[in-house]
Amino acid sequence: MLHRLSHCLTVSFMCLFASPLHAQSPLSSEDLFRQARSLAFDAHDHPAAIQRLKEALALSPADPDMLIFLGRLYTWSQQADSARRVFDRVLREHPDYEDGYLAAADLEYWNDSSARALAICSEGLQHHPQSAPLLKRRASVLSGLHRYSEARAAADSALKIDPKNTEVRALLMRIRDYTAGNKIGVSYDYVYFDRQYNDPWHLVSIDYSRQTKMGSIIGRVNYANRFRSSGVQGEIEAYPHISRVFYAYVNAGYSADEGIFPRWRAGASLYANLPHAFEVDGGLRYLYFGSNTWIYTFSAGKYYKSYWFNARAYLVPGGSSISQSLTLTGRWYFGGADDYLHLSLGTGISPDDRGNNQQLASTYSLKSQKTEAGWRQSIARLNILYVNVQWLDQEYLPKTHGNQVDVTIGYQRRF
Repeated sequence: MLHRLSHCLTVSFMCLFASPLHAQSPLSSEDLFRQARSLAFDAHDHPAAIQRLKEALALSPADPDMLIFLGRLYTWSQQADSARRVFDRVLREHPDYEDGYLAAADLEYWNDSSARALAICSEGLQHHPQSAPLLKRRASVLSGLHRYSEARAAADSALKIDPKNTEVRALLMRIRDYTAGNKIGVSYDYVYFDRQYNDPWHLVSIDYSRQTKMGSIIGRVNYANRFRSSGVQGEIEAYPHISRVFYAYVNAGYSADEGIFPRWRAGASLYANLPHAFEVDGGLRYLYFGSNTWIYTFSAGKYYKSYWFNARAYLVPGGSSISQSLTLTGRWYFGGADDYLHLSLGTGISPDDRGNNQQLASTYSLKSQKTEAGWRQSIARLNILYVNVQWLDQEYLPKTHGNQVDVTIGYQRRF
């Protein structure tokens, strides 16, 4: 009797404590995958995420998404060889898996293996010829190799497939000036004043640009008729590449016809292409009208779907005050990089506005409000037409305002 009672108590005891253990199921590979992603993105703990992902792969060793994420974790952890082994396995076992080509191309591109990244993109596009992400990566690699014509073709194709892809549009804007070795352009500005001056101003510009390995170099000749007098100004400017992130703008100009143009002008800016289609720059401008005028400029821009937005400021220190020019610009792209409508709102005179920067020679601190609208259209890819119309409410004397209208028509030809 005691033996039977003891046996029953033992069985009950074992059931009591064993049941919860048997009821508790182990974590699945998907659960471990989610934990790995949380460790990587929320806790920024890549070693722990790699360990958790290995546990998940022990349960699902052939899962391509888990393998690709493991490879990306190795990439972010500067373990290129480990990442390469993982991606090679993915592409061998899943040769038609698009994400595998994207991850492998990113690894090689970030580790300066452009030739290998290009080969991976080409192989991926054989399986997925309409892949905008693969075309975008191909364009990035080709741009880094200075193969700009091919880069633009790839970016154009990606944009046709995905017109609202902001990163592709930002990339296309950066490489559009490098698709042909040469470019010529001509523009005409007509400036009308209802009160400030009796005669309109005229400005004609002719420029020629040449692409080099260091970046583009542009020569420009400006002719103007202002104040019933004529003058000529020569300029040279360049956009040298520094790295994948940075490039610069430098400009210098001279005119013997001071009063029609500033005798000297110069400028320099440093641009940075940031993630998520952001771009920022900072620099300075110099004008000499018998005395030195220094202007500091800063801007920030952002691509969003088929739009580009930019805010730019020019600051002119002088005495105890600082005059300023502020401009907000928006563009709507209805096609490629040279097909858009734009609208700008702002205050003050910009030193980069060749049609009006002569007014910065005034000893009076000019105040103005301005609105500008424009259209730019590419024709057969090598021809570009553009028209801009700007209206200014200009305070040219204390508490004395006048209206000013500036119309610009231009044409460019690539060859």
